[in-house]
Amino acid sequence: MKLFTVIGNIWSIKELRQRILYTLLLLLVYRVGTFVVLPGVVPSVLESSAQNRKANDLLGLINVFTGGAFDNAAIFALGVMPYITASIIVQLLGFAVPYFQRLQTKEGESGRKKLNQYMRLLTVAIAMVQGGSYLQLISSTQGAVQGLSPSMFWFANIIILTAGTIFCMWLGERITDKGIGNGVSLIIQAGIIARFPQAFAFEFQKLAGESKFLWLILEMAAFFIIVLLTILVIQGVRRIPIQFAKRMVGRSGGAVPSASSRDYLPLKVNSAGVMPIIFAQAIMFLIAAPFQYLSGNDFGANNVSMLTDIYSFGYNAIFFTLIVVFTYVYTALMVNPTNYAEYLKRNNAFIPGVKPGEATSEYIDSVMTRITLPGAVFLGFIGILPSLAQALGVNQQFALFFGGTTLLIMVGVALDTLQVIESYLLTKKYDGLIKSGRIQGRNSQGVQVGQPQ
Repeated sequence: MKLFTVIGNIWSIKELRQRILYTLLLLLVYRVGTFVVLPGVVPSVLESSAQNRKANDLLGLINVFTGGAFDNAAIFALGVMPYITASIIVQLLGFAVPYFQRLQTKEGESGRKKLNQYMRLLTVAIAMVQGGSYLQLISSTQGAVQGLSPSMFWFANIIILTAGTIFCMWLGERITDKGIGNGVSLIIQAGIIARFPQAFAFEFQKLAGESKFLWLILEMAAFFIIVLLTILVIQGVRRIPIQFAKRMVGRSGGAVPSASSRDYLPLKVNSAGVMPIIFAQAIMFLIAAPFQYLSGNDFGANNVSMLTDIYSFGYNAIFFTLIVVFTYVYTALMVNPTNYAEYLKRNNAFIPGVKPGEATSEYIDSVMTRITLPGAVFLGFIGILPSLAQALGVNQQFALFFGGTTLLIMVGVALDTLQVIESYLLTKKYDGLIKSGRIQGRNSQGVQVGQPQ
């Protein structure tokens, strides 16, 4: 009954109802686009090629992120991946280049508009490059291209793929502005979830055919526990108590000290989010590329197999190491202890037992370093978990959902969307989605300093 009451409360809020319907409509448009095939491409040939291709290669992982559009040779085959790449590059430039740093921090709304413009232009360039590589992959499949001359095929489809990426980016921005949640993240999540029923059906058919129903129940229980642990780490924070100094209240003659107030600094166990896994996967692509040219000999063939097989030991050893390293690097970029110390000093606040200024900065840095270690190790474990699940007999397609970027995106985006809905419900004085728990937005989230944590 509680669930139906909450759904009724959500539906009764006109603005929230309109935003949810608008979001679902645009996501439906995106899903339709993943089935519209590029001109000159024979879908049946590509489907056969995809089935013959190893299910454990990196191209299969890209296909999961695009909701099957990659293997379908659809107009949305690139999805929002070029936009994600462009946003990462612009974000890194903000840390390294003073001009971009100034746009991010000092020029307010005008600076953000300029950054968005740079991001869109960079997205077009990246989409054209990736589109050319994708068309090369299609052209290398015998019989996949028919009815168009090579020049027309390349010219028309590079434009279509680029336009498809720009349209997906526009859909994401519309969802963010007039829908609910982060539009780009929801588009990626929609593509991932679209592949989940098929992957589960394959796993169910395999185990049902072997009469292993107990094993299926154990798999579902393990998947449920992994999701719970992922939520725990994503939402986990280390609360550092802070105290605001007493202030004098009243006129100068009869002023009395007011009671000091207490709050806390929330330092997230996983401040880097899914970015370390995304960076690590990008590096794995770059590492694997040179060996493609050596695939004709034994040395190149062995290394190509190791670096493109997402379930191999070599791939996962490198992948785990890169995730841990990038977690520390990205956390160092996102969390600046000096900013916390300066904020506390400006607001007459302090950490009990710690001197203001440099001592406070060092204390926050030491705490952040300690809590990042378990977060980095867990993130690395989640990244290689699909290979462990596959080694235990889980279907390769279903194993992808046991961890990695797919699981983190599904859980992270779901939590962010629930947070937005929770805020609407509480604003209208309704009960939230749950009466107790840790959905951000229900309780005080402490003092937020610098970039959003």
